[in-house]
Amino acid sequence: MAYISNKAVLGNNVTIGKNVIIEDYAIVGDNTTIACGAIIKKGSKIGENVRIDENAIIGKLPLKAKRSVTTKEKSYLPAQIGDNTLIGAGAIIYIGATIGKNILIADYATIREESKIGDYTIVGRGVAIENGTKIGKYCKIETNAYITAYSNVEDYVFIAPSVSTSNDNFLGRTEERFKHFKGVTIKKGGRIGVGATILPGITIFEDAVVAAGSVVTKDVPEKVIFAGVPAKYFRDVPKEQLLENQGWEEKK
Repeated sequence: MAYISNKAVLGNNVTIGKNVIIEDYAIVGDNTTIACGAIIKKGSKIGENVRIDENAIIGKLPLKAKRSVTTKEKSYLPAQIGDNTLIGAGAIIYIGATIGKNILIADYATIREESKIGDYTIVGRGVAIENGTKIGKYCKIETNAYITAYSNVEDYVFIAPSVSTSNDNFLGRTEERFKHFKGVTIKKGGRIGVGATILPGITIFEDAVVAAGSVVTKDVPEKVIFAGVPAKYFRDVPKEQLLENQGWEEKK
């Protein structure tokens, strides 16, 4: 049997499955479907025409270990889910996360606190997006990719399965590391091949490509392909592959 707080606000034509929990001050928009076992935490804001599948959690509080560096003890704004967004089974959206419109967040994906996901982006199954990360519009982040904390991914970026990123060049040793935490930056139209590894603070510039299996230890200039371990210049991106020649960008 579902539990719905009398302080929650539900729109018209909301469908609620068995064992759903909707806590105080949560807001659920019109025509939204919440499947069995899903939990909508206190104050979370769900838009219209949203689908939330089985056992998903919206608005989860972060856990902070005694030695954690990137997780903060603070007050967060409520989680927000935009209109027409799909959230898969077992997905977890943390408090303070902002999810745009027309987004797909697949099964078991995790979006940490104070991260932002732009409209029309796809977040694949099992993807982990850590705290304080910004993902742009029309991106595709495929199965089991890991986006480290404090990263910035701009619009139209493609990230293949099992890509790994990092924000700590000191591997958890010495006090010096606290001054240098920095995630990765992937500029507009950047593409990262399957299984690539991007080291802390690296920038992948506009329309650049990182080949599958590469280890990127320095910035990748725009419109070129880097490949290898460590990754080096391979060749220019073919003109027909450039974002400007795809006709995908929104009309101004």
